[in-house]
Amino acid sequence: MTDQDITQLQQIITSYERKVWDALVAGDKAADAALLSAQFFGVYPDGFAGKQDHCGQLDHGPTVHSYHIQDARLLPLGPDHALFSYRASFRRSATANQDVMYVSSVWQRDGQEWINIFSQDTPQIERPAG
Repeated sequence: MTDQDITQLQQIITSYERKVWDALVAGDKAADAALLSAQFFGVYPDGFAGKQDHCGQLDHGPTVHSYHIQDARLLPLGPDHALFSYRASFRRSATANQDVMYVSSVWQRDGQEWINIFSQDTPQIERPAG
C-alpha cells in the first residue's frame, strides 16, 4: 500500500469514525447500529460491551455534546481491515467537563462500506508537572 493509498484510506475511515461520534451527539441509535458489526466488541474503562450496549446508551438521547479528533493514525491490517487510533477530546451531554480518551477502532470493509468491529477507549492520565 502506498503512502497515498494510506492517506486516502485514513480519510475514509476518519469519516466513518466521525459518523459514530455524530450518532452519539444526535442520539441516533439507528445510525450508531448501522455502523457497528453484529459481533462488535468494545473495551472501555467500565468494562466490555457489545453492539447492544453501545447502541443502548442512546436509549435516552444524546450522550455526547461535542467532540474533536486529534493525532489520528491509521494502520492497514490487510486489504479489508484497518486500525484507526486517535486522541478524542469530548464533552458528555450531562456535564461541562471535557474528557480525553485515546481510542483505537478496528474497521472492516463490508462491500463498498466499512463497519466497526472493535473499539477500545483508554482515558488520558494527568501526569504531574516536572
